[in-house]
Amino acid sequence: MPAKQTSGKGAKKAGKAKGRPAGASKTRRRKRKESYGIYIYKVLKQVHPDTGISSKAMSIMNSFVNDVFERIAGEASRLAHY
Repeated sequence: MPAKQTSGKGAKKAGKAKGRPAGASKTRRRKRKESYGIYIYKVLKQVHPDTGISSKAMSIMNSFVNDVFERIAGEASRLAHY
């Protein structure tokens, strides 16, 4: 009976394989960017079903909603401390 071959093409190395940890995924996930876009779009379709909106206009509307929300939150904070 021939002796086992320990080196060459079919040889396996002892020890753990280097690489990603057990929980890591192959691709990096992007951080989610929250937006009011879907809600703005739904309201637009209720009011004007045949009208669309550009991405630049959606960005402006999103900034507007964020600004109004921050102003309301700031005013509520001032009223609560009063």
